[in-house]
Amino acid sequence: MGQALKASWVAFLGVGLFSGAINILALTGAMFMLQVYDRVVPSRSIPTLIGLAAVAAALFLVLGLLDIIRTRLLVRIGVLLHQRLSARVFGITLCLPLVRSGTDAQRPLRDLDQVRSFLSSGGPLALFDLPWLPFYLAIGFLFHPVIGWTALGGAIVLVTIMLLTAVFSRRASRVAMQAAGTRQAVAEAGRRNAEVVAAMGMGPAIAAQWHEADQQFIASQQRLSDVSGGFGAFSKMLRMALQSAVLGVGALLVIRGEATAGIIIAASIISSRSLAPVEHAIAHWKSFIAARQSWRKLREVLAAVPSRGDPLPLRKPVSTLSVQGISITPPGDPRLLVRNVSFQLESGMGLGILGPSGSGKTCLARALVGAWAPARGKVRLDMAALDQWLPEMLGQHIGYLPQDGALFAGTVAQNIARFRTGDDPDLVIQAATLAGVHELILSLPQGYETLISEGGAVLSAGQRQRVGLARALYGNPFLVVLDEPNSNLDAEGEEALVHALLSVRARGGIAVVIAHRPSVMAALDHALVMAGGEVRAFGAKDQVLQQNVRTIPYVVPMQLAGRSAS
Repeated sequence: MGQALKASWVAFLGVGLFSGAINILALTGAMFMLQVYDRVVPSRSIPTLIGLAAVAAALFLVLGLLDIIRTRLLVRIGVLLHQRLSARVFGITLCLPLVRSGTDAQRPLRDLDQVRSFLSSGGPLALFDLPWLPFYLAIGFLFHPVIGWTALGGAIVLVTIMLLTAVFSRRASRVAMQAAGTRQAVAEAGRRNAEVVAAMGMGPAIAAQWHEADQQFIASQQRLSDVSGGFGAFSKMLRMALQSAVLGVGALLVIRGEATAGIIIAASIISSRSLAPVEHAIAHWKSFIAARQSWRKLREVLAAVPSRGDPLPLRKPVSTLSVQGISITPPGDPRLLVRNVSFQLESGMGLGILGPSGSGKTCLARALVGAWAPARGKVRLDMAALDQWLPEMLGQHIGYLPQDGALFAGTVAQNIARFRTGDDPDLVIQAATLAGVHELILSLPQGYETLISEGGAVLSAGQRQRVGLARALYGNPFLVVLDEPNSNLDAEGEEALVHALLSVRARGGIAVVIAHRPSVMAALDHALVMAGGEVRAFGAKDQVLQQNVRTIPYVVPMQLAGRSAS
């Protein structure tokens, strides 16, 4: 964050210089009135009036141009900050759920938008104008000490109001942000599980949860608006009253012969101008608080997910998968769901991971592909730990199919190709053919160019699973990890899955499958049994299955499947 701002220091310097020139030129109106009342009116000189008016018009024109340039500079600073951070922040939204569970992954993007929006608004202008408050007060003292003290008293009251605004709005803004996060989480959960909500009549209950969070958000926003709006209105009233007070004090000084008529008007204008930045800051306090909170949260999330350098590119793995004493915890949760797992697979092997629900099989699969970092131990490909690879480089050597398929909005071809561009299109057809889904895709309305929505709603559950399998096989990755890949497949799909696994092994890859149905074991030669987050057995398939007949309810059908394959 600091580096992104430092890159704009020249622009900030320009804004500061323009602010100085603008604040000096802002004296034009006061000086013009001073000269008119003290020189033009007594002398009745029209040429003098015309000359003063021409000079004032030219200065006002320069003032307007500088103000336009200053505003545009701030807009471009916001855009530059966004450009420097957007790629990094978007990358964080992709991996934040893997670091912190239950986190609104889209929040960093909204925080970045909030900061950019504030920088592009009029709020920062008040911060640049505030340091010129003593300058205007000094001019008031030059006119007359009484005028200066009057303006100073008003300035002290307005600054006090600004500080009170900060104090009273802090808690309301914090509650508003928390309520906004809760409201967003409930809405997103309802959207993501819309089918369940509709089928089981859960709409009113979910709506009640959202309504409660929404009411808290609205109430906190109302309190925040009341605080900033109330203090803002009071500061506006005070500034207008102060301007009248300066007029009254000036009139008294004129009556006493201690000031001229021009000083009355000029002092009134200058006092009003000197307090304008304070009023402006109070009026924008709500957006300033929001930007400050977003800035702080961005700093926290950038620190939680540090950027990585560019490690030395490693060679394509070709020989082993080594799991060395790994223990796994969910993101943001200290509980160990998997404890001290160790095994090694050689090129051409296939492993079936078995065990009851909740035994840690899916957690282990996520660690094998690098989605979850082990709390202890290492997962290695050809002795290189997964964290030694950049994710985009590691992903070229790994194929992964989660339980839900996880398809994205786009065409079928784009999903299979992992949305890479520039690859040989024939690789998509090869992967689809290997997964036994090529003919099925051709039967779709637009074939490979058929558009599917997020989650693959256009496709059936079995079709989504087979397209996900083709994506896992795309590019012939060395390690293929499939989590219950046949849960929605028919007999034809299971046959294609077995053939795909055998082809992975035949070309020297490693296949790891979490299996709840016995047919897939026909394509594998090793088995690993888990229970309670620990490994109960590991070794050759037939031996492990025979030793764990009572541990795994479907082990006998698996044995039969394995023998039939042989």
